Amino acid sequence: MKFSAVAILLTCASALFAQKPEPKREEGQFTFDTDKPFTVLDLYQQMEEPIVTKKKKPKPKVFYGIKTKKGFTRKGYGDRVVLELFYKLKKSEPANTFARDIYWFDYARREVRRTEKFDPKKGVLLHGPYKRMVGTALIEEGIFYKGTKHGRWMRYDRQDLLEDKEKYYKGWPKETLITYYDPAERKKIKEITPVEYGEKEGFYYLLHENGQVAVRGEYRFNEKVGDWIENYPNGKRKRIITYAKEPFDKETKPYLRKEWDEKGKEIYSK
Repeated sequence: MKFSAVAILLTCASALFAQKPEPKREEGQFTFDTDKPFTVLDLYQQMEEPIVTKKKKPKPKVFYGIKTKKGFTRKGYGDRVVLELFYKLKKSEPANTFARDIYWFDYARREVRRTEKFDPKKGVLLHGPYKRMVGTALIEEGIFYKGTKHGRWMRYDRQDLLEDKEKYYKGWPKETLITYYDPAERKKIKEITPVEYGEKEGFYYLLHENGQVAVRGEYRFNEKVGDWIENYPNGKRKRIITYAKEPFDKETKPYLRKEWDEKGKEIYSK
């Protein structure tokens, strides 16, 4: 029986494809979409405003669709006077963020503060462009989003030379890693791993799917420090594991300090 040249080629090709082995899964390859981390830089690059054909005049004192008030502080004298120019929310509201640093204007002190916790009764969150000047020299500039650093931030020396440039996304440095339970929509955060200059630095969060915090702790220079707290999905405390207070303390070993059952009853204490 004779075969045409085309038939012979098709037969050979089929044999080659049939013998092709399955590609091997690389070690460490992510299995689930929820395990694939986004960097904050990824999110920052995707938050650009949509392109419009008709130019619109920007509304004064409106940033990210939120109306603000203008403010300033002044300290010192002469060429050493420190001037801060900023915008703040019109009405005080809680800081809805997991970020470590919250920036706000203190009513009593009449100054801009950076703290971990924020009481809306004592001040109002910064929101919008910010500049800090020493004399006539611009030292720092950037923009806030509801009390957190957002977008590009620049720092200069007194000779107007650039010292540092960094990008943030709602308080998190650009290298920070974030995973989601819904990676397509990115509305339900699963895990936040703070990364700055290549090292874990700041507060770490793991969340239950219902939004409750599952694990919270702090990194300094890539090391866990202080109390790491675990919670049940219902929000009740589960356990506290204590690490050394300082990142370079190699003698202090982590230990379980306290533990509770799901009803809140203490079952262990050291």
